[in-house]
Amino acid sequence: MMAPPNVPHVMAWRHPRPVGAEGRCIGRTNLPVDRRKAKRLAHRIRRAARQHGWPRVVHTSSLQRCAAVGRQLRHWGWRHHIHDDLLEMDFGAWDGLCWSQIAHADVDAWCQDFAHHAPGGGESLNAMLQRVACSLARLSTHASRLQAATSISSPYAAGHDDNASVPVLIVAHAGWILSARWVVRHTAAPTHAGEWPPAPRYGEPCAWSATSLQYRPVEPASRR
Repeated sequence: MMAPPNVPHVMAWRHPRPVGAEGRCIGRTNLPVDRRKAKRLAHRIRRAARQHGWPRVVHTSSLQRCAAVGRQLRHWGWRHHIHDDLLEMDFGAWDGLCWSQIAHADVDAWCQDFAHHAPGGGESLNAMLQRVACSLARLSTHASRLQAATSISSPYAAGHDDNASVPVLIVAHAGWILSARWVVRHTAAPTHAGEWPPAPRYGEPCAWSATSLQYRPVEPASRR
């Protein structure tokens, strides 16, 4: 018997371009975002939800570049949920610095042990992947409840396929989106930095269907 999906149908948009990010290592640094850009992305999400009959529920991290979009949607009557497990990677002492201020040797050390080295003493990629995997499991439970509610409540479902899964709508960080894609498609963390995909553009929508999680974290032998 096939296991039920533990990754929900997701529609994620990368947040708008934040103010002051150019040339800097930005993870948990809480940069602001232009209000007009946040409103434009919120409008695109609202329009997509109307077109597809999606529930008016959005999830974001607490960082301004994501939360500002959620607040705008809340202003229009949406429910806005904030979760710490949707945060960007924590770069520790590197966070907020210009890349030119970070020693090349430190960056090389990260690239040489890409999955397990914690850049700046913050969060390793392996820890990020595990956090995102747990986040997806939590969102899957939310999606199941939302699906049940939507099948009963006609305002969202009218005129749309009753068998279609209801997506979880997220305004997310690039690191979270790439990590979510990775744990859905791969069983282990990347072994070197060259395997890691490029970031989506600001405001770019990213989607994946409900599926089963592939990722199975394994510590290297030297760390067991």
